[in-house]
Amino acid sequence: MLWLQTKKIVIVVAGALLNAIAMNLFLIPANVYSSGFTGIAQLLSRVLSDHTPLHVSMGFLLLVLNIPVAILGWMKVGKSFTIYSFLSVVLSSLFLSIIPITKVSHDILLNAVFGGVILAVGVGITLKWGASTGGLDIIAMVLSRMKDKPVGTYMFILNGFIIATAGLLYGWEKALYTLVTLYTSTRIIDAIHTRHEKLTAMIITKKADELKKEIQNKLVRGITMVPAKGAFSNEPRDMLMIVITRYELFDLERIIKEVDPKAFTNIIETAGIYGFFRKD
Repeated sequence: MLWLQTKKIVIVVAGALLNAIAMNLFLIPANVYSSGFTGIAQLLSRVLSDHTPLHVSMGFLLLVLNIPVAILGWMKVGKSFTIYSFLSVVLSSLFLSIIPITKVSHDILLNAVFGGVILAVGVGITLKWGASTGGLDIIAMVLSRMKDKPVGTYMFILNGFIIATAGLLYGWEKALYTLVTLYTSTRIIDAIHTRHEKLTAMIITKKADELKKEIQNKLVRGITMVPAKGAFSNEPRDMLMIVITRYELFDLERIIKEVDPKAFTNIIETAGIYGFFRKD
C-alpha cells in the first residue's frame, strides 16, 4: 500500500511538472489559453496586469481558485480523490512560479499544439492514477451528480466561457488557437485515460465473494453476479458486472489486482443508464 501511494504521488508530481512546462514554455509566451481553472487563472493574471496596477502570478491565482473547490470536492466527491487533486494544484502552482516563462518557438500554431499535447499528458496520467488536476474536473463532477448530465457537457460550457472571454478581450485569433489547444489536449487525454464518463466492468473470477466484498467496501457500487463456465476448461466461475464512473477506474483496477490477479476483466463504454445509480 505504501509503495502504491508513493507511485501515485510521483505520478501527481510528474503531471504537475508537465502542466507547468506546457504553460510557461508554450502557451503563455504565445498568449494561447489553457482549459479549466488553469485557463481562468491565466486569463485573470493577464487582465489584472493589463488593466490594474496589480501583478498577480498565475500560480498564485490557480491555488486561490482551487481552495473553495477543494472544500466542495471533499464534501461531495471523495476525500482521497480531493487530497491528490489539491496536491496536484499546489505542485502546479509551485512549478509555475519556479519555471521561467521562455518562448521556445515563435510559431503560434506549434506552441498551441505542443502545449496542448504536453498539458494533456500531464492531465491524462494524473487521471489514470485516480486523481485530477483540480478545479474544473471537480466542479463538473459535482454538477453532473446534481443534474445527472454528462461531465463533458459542463466541461464544454465552462471552457467555452474561457474561449469567449479571451476572444472578446484579446482578439478572436487567440481564441481560435485556444480551440486548437483544447482539441489536441482532449484527444490525447482520451487516448491515455478514457473519454467515457461511465464504464461497465465485466469480471470473470474464481474469487467472486472476496472481490465483491472489496469492491463494495471501497466503491460502494451495486454488483450483479452471473454464474459462468469456461468453454475450454469447463470450470465453474462467476461474472461480476459493475457500472462505475471513469474516476473510479483506477481503484477498481487496484482491487482486482490485489484480490484476483488472474481474473479476466472487460471494460466497455456505457452509453446510458436507466434505474438507480449512486451519485454521492
